[in-house]
Amino acid sequence: MSGTVFAVVILAAALHATWNALVKGGADKAAAMGAVVMGQGVFGVVVLAFAGLPGAACLPYLAAGVALHMGYQLFLIMAYRIGDLTQVYPIARGVAPLLVAVVSVGVLGVEFSRSELIAMGMISIGIASISLVRRRDGLLQGKATGLALITGVFIASYSITDGQGARLGGTALGYYGVMSVLDALLFAATLRVARPGLLGRSLRHRRHLFLGGGASFVAYALVVWSFTQAPIALVTALRETSILFALGIGVFVLREPLNLGKVLSTALTLAGVIFLRLGRG
Repeated sequence: MSGTVFAVVILAAALHATWNALVKGGADKAAAMGAVVMGQGVFGVVVLAFAGLPGAACLPYLAAGVALHMGYQLFLIMAYRIGDLTQVYPIARGVAPLLVAVVSVGVLGVEFSRSELIAMGMISIGIASISLVRRRDGLLQGKATGLALITGVFIASYSITDGQGARLGGTALGYYGVMSVLDALLFAATLRVARPGLLGRSLRHRRHLFLGGGASFVAYALVVWSFTQAPIALVTALRETSILFALGIGVFVLREPLNLGKVLSTALTLAGVIFLRLGRG
């Protein structure tokens, strides 16, 4: 991985943690998430004006990616309703590199070194320990943990799908531009049917619409581009340095409680991610 790609993925990680914090910090999380998705669509339309459309070979991946992103967004909303950013975010983001690595070996035929296997073990242990973090009232956030894990499965799935699709499409920016527009339209239709009135509330969240939507669009556009420049598993792992940004935002901005368990669990997960990056040498 070149220094440019490395820096781009780190920037994407910071932006991703930022828009997640905006959603978590909003009083109406469903409307905030809706605003972010609508904002992605707006930026997608602007980008497509000069990026061009991707090739037809990527269409199956594009369709699958839209469905997977929808699942990710819906489960993320549910997780943030009941769980802390510093619990939900590390679990959802931390499980993705492990799953992508497993699929890369079993399906894509990628080989991993011993150091990479150790790194994946560290990530797994970190995720498991994060799930034991307790709230101030002493109750285990078991349901939030389950929802975060499912969210992580969607993250891993769309990462692999989008990585392959962007390569086949011939234009990473065009691929994600089309996806963001389709995703926004599907999400809007879902809200219209399932949650009457929520779409209107989402469009009134101007900060989430433009700031959150813009940060989200740029973050993932950078990641999709990186998928075409480096191994998908490596990019996915490095992107999860967003865990560190999320911990800082959750504690210092959202004033979520910090304890030794959160620090050690998040640090172990992050250490595994870093070790995984170094393991590729």
